[in-house]
Amino acid sequence: MLQPIEELLAELRDSEIPLASSRLVELSHLTPEEVGLLDKTWPQIEPQRCRQLVKLLVEMAEESPRLDFDSIFRNLLSNPDEVVRSKAVEGLWENEDTRLINTFIDMLLKDSSEAVQAAAAQNLGRFALMAEFDRLRADYKVRLEQTLLTIFNDETRQLDVRRRVLESLAPLSLPETRTAITRAYESGIPKLKTSAIYAMGKTCDPIWLDILLNEAESDDAEIRYEVCQACGEFGETEAVPYLADLIDDPDTHVQMAAIQALGKIGGAEAKESLEQCLDSDSDAIKDAAQEALDELESDEDPFSLRF
Repeated sequence: MLQPIEELLAELRDSEIPLASSRLVELSHLTPEEVGLLDKTWPQIEPQRCRQLVKLLVEMAEESPRLDFDSIFRNLLSNPDEVVRSKAVEGLWENEDTRLINTFIDMLLKDSSEAVQAAAAQNLGRFALMAEFDRLRADYKVRLEQTLLTIFNDETRQLDVRRRVLESLAPLSLPETRTAITRAYESGIPKLKTSAIYAMGKTCDPIWLDILLNEAESDDAEIRYEVCQACGEFGETEAVPYLADLIDDPDTHVQMAAIQALGKIGGAEAKESLEQCLDSDSDAIKDAAQEALDELESDEDPFSLRF
């Protein structure tokens, strides 16, 4: 008689059986023995189905913190399929096991897929933040800093890889970080400039505020969106009038980002702007504004209970 895990693995091998979240939850918190059985099963699953399966596991883990597929994702980092490797890296986005630092650095330096390199670079940002707060061993910190700076400065590297490297560099308080952000901002390359705006916000360094406020009137919606995000990170009340104007932005993503940023910054002027949103004809704007106001109220009265 087959064990439950063996029954599930048989279903995964059968491409005629649709992948169902209700069944895949059984892959959470696998024992080492069960992970070994799954490893033997991957080569027997049709490649496109493998991609769909890993993508679904990543989505499930994002939606439900109680699910843990990390043991699966870790084993898939060496999978021959670049899409599977990339999604496996993505699935480890919350894992703070420092042993992953060298793994991600090696993937960034050596993986044949630029998509995998970019995913690895993006995940290194979490460890850069840990390094900034002295939560990493010195040798890890040094290798992380050196690798990120080397890759960013290598203009032969693919643009998306350099972008993600720059974004991961941002939390590190190094003179080279400021130089890299400036270079990217002044590069004339739209995507690199967008990543520079994102990185400015992650530095939480007020030196960038004037640039951000000037870019609030950019013709590029992606830039305006990142300006909102960065201003929310800074929490400077000087940004409030600019964000209030962006509530009427033609791009809905920018509108939502402006409202969320106002909620993070707080203060009387931000609160007034959010309250005015409650009269909007847009249900999305009203809902976002109400959520931001609720958060403000909670921050003002930390002992309040919201149900």
